[in-house]
Amino acid sequence: MTLDSQLSIINSPLRKRPIAIDLFAGCGGMSLGLEASGFDIVAAVEIDPIHALIHHLNFPYTKTICQDITQLDTGILKDILRKRELDLVAGGPPCQGFSLMGKRQLDDPRNSLVFEYLRVIRDLQPKYFIFENVPGMLTGTHQQFLKQLIEEFNNIGYTVPQPKIMDASDFGAPQKRKRLILLGSRGDMIPLNYPMETGEFNDVQSAIGDLNLIPAFIGTNQGIKAETLDYSGFRNNFALKPQGIYSLCHRRERNNLIYNHVGSNHTEKSKQRFQSLSPGKKDQISRFLKLSPNGLCNTLRAGTSSDKGSYTAPRPIHYQQARCITVREGARLHTFPDWFLFHETIWHGFREIGNAVIPIFAKTLGDEITKNLAVDVSPLETRKIKTLSIDLITYNMSQAIEYWFRSENF
Repeated sequence: MTLDSQLSIINSPLRKRPIAIDLFAGCGGMSLGLEASGFDIVAAVEIDPIHALIHHLNFPYTKTICQDITQLDTGILKDILRKRELDLVAGGPPCQGFSLMGKRQLDDPRNSLVFEYLRVIRDLQPKYFIFENVPGMLTGTHQQFLKQLIEEFNNIGYTVPQPKIMDASDFGAPQKRKRLILLGSRGDMIPLNYPMETGEFNDVQSAIGDLNLIPAFIGTNQGIKAETLDYSGFRNNFALKPQGIYSLCHRRERNNLIYNHVGSNHTEKSKQRFQSLSPGKKDQISRFLKLSPNGLCNTLRAGTSSDKGSYTAPRPIHYQQARCITVREGARLHTFPDWFLFHETIWHGFREIGNAVIPIFAKTLGDEITKNLAVDVSPLETRKIKTLSIDLITYNMSQAIEYWFRSENF
């Protein structure tokens, strides 16, 4: 799809959907949640060529830019907007220096990406912004850094309430996942409030129970026929036709198969240990947690990048099957619908999920903004979008780099 055709869809006066830009977009968890709130994602920026490709595959109407944000000219984003006022910028700059899981230091150079996010806000002046990050940013001496950041947002004309640590499980996600959230409002806009917890509880079984009897695919990414799955209850949200919390999402062209139900080839000894382990307990050798069907999933993490050894993060053990969960089960526990595609390898697929904002949580944030924008979501039009080749989920890094090089977005 060309840029002109993308923009003709997004900027059509008949659509009247608010528009957003997603920075550090990954595979598109935030993008998906915002689209479910009624937004069109006009642009997304992601440095990783494979993750950017997966975003592009799932959001073909979006101008996905595969680029280091430190090298990004915001004039490109202004060209995409074509003088249309921007409603929202969202994003979570990687801040490994603030993570509770690793080394924490104020001068970690990786945290400079926070100020690149600030630069984009300053240059584009959106009505609102969502800043999402690790809870460790609100601990110890790092609070001073966060205070400085909020002051910088104030200096460029934005009102920011006190930061809040929010847990996606308080908003219906079947997974414990805490994130620090800042909601910014331009000075001429109604200030944003943090959404109230919904109190809805969805357990592990309600998300993945219908996949129990379908063997995980090992070494191949075969599809599951949609009619063999049970889209009742909470799983109504995961159906191939956008419905439930995703009823405002555009309809992607998909075949009738559910992909990414791929898992690892465990040894017989591992299977025996997994089978004998009680739900809620950790395997003493792998340190993997066995899920409880009536409880919440532990936080799904991304694992390490290729420069750190390409390790897959510890994945929970299925509560009934003697195996770790598959990529598709991880996606369900992260509240991605079954029409959303991931890279076919386990390492890339779980990195995409672990790095993503939980979409159902992103939607609650987006809903607060559409409310302040006085957007009536009931008549918003959804479109049938012709999608790209599913072969993109097979691309290795070299192929992905070549794809972006040829598209002049890398």
